Amino acid sequence: MPTDARVAAGRFVAVSVACALLHNVIIIAADRLGLHYAAASLLSFIVVVLFGYWLHCAWTFPAAERGSMTLARYAFSMSANLPLFVGGMFLAVDVAGLGVALAAPLVTVLLWAFNFVATRWALRA
Repeated sequence: MPTDARVAAGRFVAVSVACALLHNVIIIAADRLGLHYAAASLLSFIVVVLFGYWLHCAWTFPAAERGSMTLARYAFSMSANLPLFVGGMFLAVDVAGLGVALAAPLVTVLLWAFNFVATRWALRA
């Protein structure tokens, strides 16, 4: 793997971890406040998409196109996470009986590979 690709991959992992942590904090805190995980997912989506876009453009892929079109593509690609996450949460919480504090990180990890491919496409990196 070329050095630039290794650097981008390492940065992608760091930004992914930051976004995953922020997402899980929002989901778990909202659950403790009595908000259903589906509604909390919507709130988290908005916050994490803006945070992730900013970090990926500024640091992971600094040569990436920036602007309303790339933000729209990034939001579109990340929007696939919303139904995938809610579906995963349904399976983990409602079907398997796991608590939200365990299910949210589990489903987040399962979506990581999808996010890498989608982010590279969105930012044309």
